[in-house]
Amino acid sequence: MTKQLSVKDEVITWRRHLHKNPELSFQEEQTSDFVYNLLKTFSGLEVTRPTATSVLAVLKGGGKSSEKQFTIAFRADMDALPIQEETDIEFRSKNPGVMHACGHDAHTAMLLGAARVLSEMRDELSGEIRFIFQHAEEMPPGGAKELVEKGVVEGVDYAFALHVTPYQHSGSICMREGVLCASNDDFEIKVIGFGGHASTPELTVDPIAVGVEIASNIQHIVSRKLPALHSPVISITQFHGGSALNIIPDTVELGGTIRAIDPDIRLKAKNFVNQIVKGITEAHGARYEIVWHEGYASVVNDKEAVQITREAAEEIFGQENVIGVEEPLFGGEDFSAIAQKVPSSMQFLGVHHENLGEAYPLHHPKFNIDEAALQYGVDYFVGIAKKLCK
Repeated sequence: MTKQLSVKDEVITWRRHLHKNPELSFQEEQTSDFVYNLLKTFSGLEVTRPTATSVLAVLKGGGKSSEKQFTIAFRADMDALPIQEETDIEFRSKNPGVMHACGHDAHTAMLLGAARVLSEMRDELSGEIRFIFQHAEEMPPGGAKELVEKGVVEGVDYAFALHVTPYQHSGSICMREGVLCASNDDFEIKVIGFGGHASTPELTVDPIAVGVEIASNIQHIVSRKLPALHSPVISITQFHGGSALNIIPDTVELGGTIRAIDPDIRLKAKNFVNQIVKGITEAHGARYEIVWHEGYASVVNDKEAVQITREAAEEIFGQENVIGVEEPLFGGEDFSAIAQKVPSSMQFLGVHHENLGEAYPLHHPKFNIDEAALQYGVDYFVGIAKKLCK
């Protein structure tokens, strides 16, 4: 096999360009144009646009193999978040209020690097590799669902993805089999009462009092309604109402989110929220409106796919730097739409270095990564391809 092409400097350059020019979900026009045009310069790729702001590149191996020929897919998301960047890096976002605070710029750059390397190895590979550059991971119903519906993963044997994590150092990877991420469903509740003067609450139907009771009782779902070993996370994150200190308002609005690992628990939790809101408002003579924003299903990593990635990771990172993840994470990820369709493995790439200072979390305005980690991501994807498409 020929010597593997090095793309370290190019990948860093691409990542910096993407970081400087972030775009929100379903608005990734310049981002997808950049990715599309760059991929067109690589040899042996069939590059298409499944949707207006996504890109698919297909590499068909030129080599022959007596073994089974696999079709595999690698996925990277491209969208940014509505966050004002607060880092002091030279290539910080030039778009006010928009930032790559979840590492999607790194995901895209790493997969571009892998596409570049593997395109040069085409004659040594068999089977088919699909490079999916996905739009709108951050906004339900998510770009992955749309791409699945477009048939992008039809006929794929395995799908793989990486997500950066600031909680582990560069040169490490976190791996888990089974449930990796939780489902996520958001809700908005409007309590409709009857306002009046604060001195005569008996003449009102106080929506604030009703809303507080709803918020309090929703917390009982986890502690009293569902089994402890399968409990979801339910958080009330908003409560708005009133405009003056001496007036009881007509309405209040509250909202929050449910994160669940088990699909049955997910449904039960939602039903309990509906029951609580209905029962409490009716008991106090109030009315309500509730709107659900259904999010993503849980990401479930396939056993065989994880074993493939584990073997590749141990060769690249060293066994001591392949870190087991003991418990699922309660963040949402729309890669679940692909994982429901195809045996998949999504894992977390360490991107922190002590020189960066504090490890700011994902979605933080000061989030940053150690760019040395990008080459590890490239090598990881290439390593998987070598195993399955040799």
